[in-house]
Amino acid sequence: MDLIATLAEELNLKPEAVDAAVKLIDEGNTIPFIARYRKEATGGMDDVALRALDERLSYLRNLEQRKEDVLLLINAQGKLTPELEAEIRAATQLQRVEDLYKPYRKKRMTRAQKAREAGLEPLANMIFMQVAAKGSALDEAARFVTPEAADAGFDTAEKVLAGAADIVAEVVAEDPENVADLRAFTEATADIVSVATNANEKTPYEPYYDFSEPASKIPNHRVLAIDRGEREEKLRVRVRVDEAAAVARLAARWPRRQGVFAPVFDAAIADGYKRLMAPSLEREVRAKLTVRAQTDAIKVFAKNVESLLSARPVRGARIISLDPGYRTGCKVAVLDETGKLLDHGVVYPTVPRRDVAGTKGELARLVSRYNINTIVIGNGTASRETEEVVSEFIAESAPDLRYTIVNEAGASVYSASELASQEYPDLDVTTRGAMSLGRRLQDPLAELVKIPPQSIGVGQYQHDLDQTELARTLGYVVEDVVNRVGVDANTASASLLGYVSGITSAVARNIVAYREEHGAFTDRRQLMDVPKLGPKAFEQCAGFLRIAGGANPLDATAVHPESYAVATALLERAGVGADELTRGGVPDIEKRLGSVASLAGELDCGYLTLFDIIAELKKPGRDPRDDAPEPVFSRAALSIDDLQPGMELTGTVRNVVDFGAFVDIGVHQDGLVHISKMAKRFVKHPSDVVAAGDTVKVWVERVDRDRGKISLTMVEDS
Repeated sequence: MDLIATLAEELNLKPEAVDAAVKLIDEGNTIPFIARYRKEATGGMDDVALRALDERLSYLRNLEQRKEDVLLLINAQGKLTPELEAEIRAATQLQRVEDLYKPYRKKRMTRAQKAREAGLEPLANMIFMQVAAKGSALDEAARFVTPEAADAGFDTAEKVLAGAADIVAEVVAEDPENVADLRAFTEATADIVSVATNANEKTPYEPYYDFSEPASKIPNHRVLAIDRGEREEKLRVRVRVDEAAAVARLAARWPRRQGVFAPVFDAAIADGYKRLMAPSLEREVRAKLTVRAQTDAIKVFAKNVESLLSARPVRGARIISLDPGYRTGCKVAVLDETGKLLDHGVVYPTVPRRDVAGTKGELARLVSRYNINTIVIGNGTASRETEEVVSEFIAESAPDLRYTIVNEAGASVYSASELASQEYPDLDVTTRGAMSLGRRLQDPLAELVKIPPQSIGVGQYQHDLDQTELARTLGYVVEDVVNRVGVDANTASASLLGYVSGITSAVARNIVAYREEHGAFTDRRQLMDVPKLGPKAFEQCAGFLRIAGGANPLDATAVHPESYAVATALLERAGVGADELTRGGVPDIEKRLGSVASLAGELDCGYLTLFDIIAELKKPGRDPRDDAPEPVFSRAALSIDDLQPGMELTGTVRNVVDFGAFVDIGVHQDGLVHISKMAKRFVKHPSDVVAAGDTVKVWVERVDRDRGKISLTMVEDS
């Protein structure tokens, strides 16, 4: 297989760009580095396209290796023919290679294998060939009742004929063309059927107690729900196939069955399907649906995580961060604009102590002493009651104060982690958790990277997914966002540094240790003095690590050191010095430079790279997250009892799933916007309309106060 040509065709890319990208990947360059600093080579492929290419490249290389392994195994048996070799080499899917290899795979002792060893294969061939016989099928079978056959249990003509039929059934069932055809038939026509193990039991799986849906149409979220119900032994699930149609389809591959062996052949075909093919094909259908559903769920999870990590930082926020609780009280952490802890404690606004007056008094003291402008409340236990007290306090005593609700998923994971213990050894777990909530508002990316991405809580059925694949995919998302934004080499935590292109966790810790020993970095070249950060790692990471206030203003930008000469030449051509970068950049640099196309040739710099450098000189160190919407702040709390159909509200998308989006509208329970209520047009997937963290306008459609369910719509007058 020509890997480059295959990848180019499959991904609709130019072969030369694919070739360059593959070489760069093989040389050990990271995806973020290639996407940002090798655009000329790849034709401007972004990180998404490069990830897709890298994954497909791995698959195709594994496919080629498996082909070689299979060819060697079959050849060792002396059964490799030129035709079979050609078929294997032409395969484009691993499944096809395995289908072709199946007849030659070493097996346990099957009924057919036992019959072969008893010398019954010639009779099986006669059945296949529909050889004309003088007598009956049993008469022919009687000739194979030899002492060897009898010793193996084939001591009558009936048993011999049955043994030969077993060989026929196995050959039919293992023929790769039969398997491929019946697999396609099963996938196209099968139904997924589920029933309750106990129809009287109330469970979340009641919609699936008597359920049937075509396998080709069942949505991914229903697949995951049924899988979970089966694992929890609440459902029995099977794949229903039209057996008669499947057998007829298989039999049609031998259209002229006649003579004394025809009934035996017919029975063997039916047996081959029912006993040997159907169970494995039905398992394949279930497995393929599960993989499809999990893959989609991981993609949705990844998109949600990317949206959260890309959320706009709230700069200048001096915060009281509240982590609500009942018995143990509401933990308080006071943070300055940089996230530094100024004060901490506990208040008791909820039952059992219900010290509302004391809570308001403490909030007033902290607001006055530390010049607080924002209160952050975690959305977990006792959040609603805490929010009511905060809302009353603002209305009564601090009308200029604002507050917001922050998703606290994963905060407890971080606060109890070894990392948190290392960062704040003198603080207890609850205070660390409250700090984390406040810092999520100030800089979501810097704080959330401290938590395993799968613990952020913005997916569906996340605990049912392939955890290795989930962690790998989400790790890529975090890596891409971190490098897209850039990292301050002098303030970033080891957790954040560990996601920078070319930086391992060990090197990240070394950077922090070097900082602590030698002071702040003043030049990007100092990074090469960090233990284990060699030339290759420097090449990969330098453009993503920013040094503000250093000797060279370019160190605070996304311009890679390898392009400093070009950037300097551009500044000189524009008639400004590098110090302009520290004063906000050169917004009119394009006007000053004139034709960029001619400059590319003059400076021996690719056009795409030159365009990026100019964009960076216009707005040095620009944070792409500033384009994201601001968080929604409130000054008065709502209750579910306040909601009425038709009410217009502004909310924050907390989670996006296959069937809709959950929106925080300022009450304790998020409301659901069903996919059918997201737009006036057809919506294929909710992620095509919204992303986690988006600010959206919604209207209340229905409120079920008994069940705490809120139905919302994004379509006015729907």
